[in-house]
Amino acid sequence: MIERILLVEDDPRLADMLHEYLGQAGFGITVASLGATALEKLSEAAYDAVVLDLMLPDMDGLNVCRELRAKYDTPVLMLTARGDAIDRIVGLELGADDYLPKPFEPRELVARLRAIMRRRVRGTTDEKSLRFGRMELDTAARAVRLDGKPCDLTGYQFDLLVALAKNAGRVLSREVLMDLVKGEEFESFDRSIDVHVSRIRAVIEDNPKKPRRIITVRAAGYVFAKAQD
Repeated sequence: MIERILLVEDDPRLADMLHEYLGQAGFGITVASLGATALEKLSEAAYDAVVLDLMLPDMDGLNVCRELRAKYDTPVLMLTARGDAIDRIVGLELGADDYLPKPFEPRELVARLRAIMRRRVRGTTDEKSLRFGRMELDTAARAVRLDGKPCDLTGYQFDLLVALAKNAGRVLSREVLMDLVKGEEFESFDRSIDVHVSRIRAVIEDNPKKPRRIITVRAAGYVFAKAQD
């Protein structure tokens, strides 16, 4: 089955180039030049991933990401020409799975797309369910529940949480976590893992400012607490 990509890009030359390259890579491509058009297309059909430019003429790509994530769990890869890392951080906090700064090599875009889609469909553990006190990680359904209620995480954040949970009690560095979750040797800005952990904490911790499930170990990384309420 052909994997369908929604490409949200208002630069006609770049959109045409990516349409051709991604098509040659075996993807089915739908192009939207406006954020509103992209959201409309998402309501009409299912896509395997969204490639989202942050600079759009009708609305900020970050707002598109926010509205998209409120309704869909489709993996999102952001494209940004902005130099300030804060835009990338905000995008990740809003639910994007990955980012790629312009200019970029099309083959890297293809590799990143395949990586985020692979994370979505593959099982991250042989166990169907992991339980830690009030929290359940259903790896078959790729869902997290706290007190039986679903928690809203991106595919990347789910895999990150499972990687931590499978290694409960062990301190994992940021580099190890990126290797466990991404499975690809890509550059990443230093604090991308911190952004995702912060988002996970906001969802699963009773008090994200005083976390009891995912603990920061200064100058070392993170540890998932074995004993939890």
